[in-house]
Amino acid sequence: MTPAPGSSAPVPENKPGGANQPLRVAVIGAGPAGFYAADHLLKQDDLNVEVDMFDRLPTPFGLVRHGVAPDHPKIKNVTKVFDRTAQNPKFRFFGNVTCGQHLSPADFRNHYHQIVYTVGAQTDRALGIPGEDLKGSHSATEFVAWYNGHPHYRDLKFDLSQPTVVIVGMGNVAVDVARILCRTIDELKETDIADHALEALAKSKVKRVVMLGRRGPAQAAFSLPELRELGNMQDAQVRTILPEVELDGLTTKHLAETPDATAQKKADRLRALADAPDAGTSRDLTIRFLVSPTNITERDGRVAGVDIVQNELYETENGAMRPRATEKTEHLDCGLIFRSVGYLGVPLEDVPFHAKWGVIPNEKGRVTDGESQEQVVGEYCAGWIKRGPSGLIGTNKGDAIETVKCMLEDIEAGNVLKPEHPTADAAEEFIRQRQPAFFSYDHWRSIDEHEINLGKETGRPRVKLTTVESMLEALGK
Repeated sequence: MTPAPGSSAPVPENKPGGANQPLRVAVIGAGPAGFYAADHLLKQDDLNVEVDMFDRLPTPFGLVRHGVAPDHPKIKNVTKVFDRTAQNPKFRFFGNVTCGQHLSPADFRNHYHQIVYTVGAQTDRALGIPGEDLKGSHSATEFVAWYNGHPHYRDLKFDLSQPTVVIVGMGNVAVDVARILCRTIDELKETDIADHALEALAKSKVKRVVMLGRRGPAQAAFSLPELRELGNMQDAQVRTILPEVELDGLTTKHLAETPDATAQKKADRLRALADAPDAGTSRDLTIRFLVSPTNITERDGRVAGVDIVQNELYETENGAMRPRATEKTEHLDCGLIFRSVGYLGVPLEDVPFHAKWGVIPNEKGRVTDGESQEQVVGEYCAGWIKRGPSGLIGTNKGDAIETVKCMLEDIEAGNVLKPEHPTADAAEEFIRQRQPAFFSYDHWRSIDEHEINLGKETGRPRVKLTTVESMLEALGK
């Protein structure tokens, strides 16, 4: 008999998780939430568990590889933690395997006692304004994935011959996009930015970048370190406009009643940048507040500019501050627009989904039926597909642990799936039938070594392989 984690009640040896029958868990998604969930499961010394992780990409780590900005190498060090998890003999990785294409949720239910969906938020929120679909209007997610070498986005084209670019949004992703557009090519050469992006950005004619935020400087969603880093660009000047960064009476009142040191520091720093004299840099980044786009104008079928309205803040009944439009409007000429106003998950076949919120409905990570609200036995979620697109990489750790605690409770109660083929060999044989071109974690380690060696030849951290074909070639296949 094996004691169940966190309880004196034993798990019978012939039950899932007992000594004679490993608990088989499938984790769908190889980003931070998936690895944190796998790690916490595998650390349960009194539980006999085997974890198989799946990802639609050949490589693991999700947004750490394809979302973190190339000039933020320290953030990517978290992959060393994930690598230790992957070295556990009870862990397996199956890359280049897509849920809904190669394997269905029904297939997972037939081979695993528990399933954890950690697929993130894969699409963007729309602005919902006229002209959003014009040529030259893009989501920030597409651009980020493109310059980070995501295989599904590497062939996208962005017209970097345009002198002025507008970014709608004030989160960290918006700041990342602005920074990549404003960095010199020499700065970018020191990163692991994808080669195709490096080549395109070397020819960039972008001179002016404008970020638009609908609320005030104290409500900006980007972090203070992100703001500080904008001041470290070699040949780009950052400016704000004084009337837009002067704190209004409502914000001043809120900060006095509920002090927020970070918000105050951001506001002070942004005010210090107001109406700065021209520093003679080759690129200029202007951060604007209390403005919203209302219409994207066109010329010859592509973006020519954006109409914006000035906002004012008001207080809702519950004390929150919201923007509302005034009668003051203006027009900005630009040839390229990126929207960065939030993300949404996408539904998986035969898995409950809350379309409005863009998440899998759940209670602390237990998947629930959208209509009855009852628990879907054996199915769980973690990360952005569970809670929505909020928090940093580390936020996913506590989120995943919360989900795993629910999984452990259900194991103790015997509330798990009853698969027909609950063995590691049966699962691998089935996967080979459906997707013989899957990538193992050993394959990833070979690719990782190959990329790092390519980087050494050019003085860069790594040179990313950005197609499945190039990865297979590196593996000698």
